[in-house]
Amino acid sequence: MTTEERVYKLEGLVEGIMATLPQEVALLRQEVKAELVSLREEMAAFRREMAGKHETLRREMEGRFEALRQEMESKYEALRQEMAGRYETLRQEVKADINTAFNRTMLVFVLLSAFLALLTLMRG
Repeated sequence: MTTEERVYKLEGLVEGIMATLPQEVALLRQEVKAELVSLREEMAAFRREMAGKHETLRREMEGRFEALRQEMESKYEALRQEMAGRYETLRQEVKADINTAFNRTMLVFVLLSAFLALLTLMRG
């Protein structure tokens, strides 16, 4: 094959490629556009799915926090009642100790006055 034949053959190939190139580029553009549309739809679906999972997780966490808050409130209330009971018991014990001390003091004064009364009677 001569150089001219080769050039002629190459020119034919180039012309054939140039003839089909615009159609192939257009086809590739359509495929890329279709792929972009598909990806956008997938992205939108993924966003919706994530939004749903986010909302579910938010509600679950709110429920857990509410349960924890209620548990802490009940523990606080139980502790408050226990402390109130202990305070009342301690108050009653102190009150009883004060009454006992007062009664003993009164007894000492009564005995002292009886002793003084006897001394006065014996003197007289």
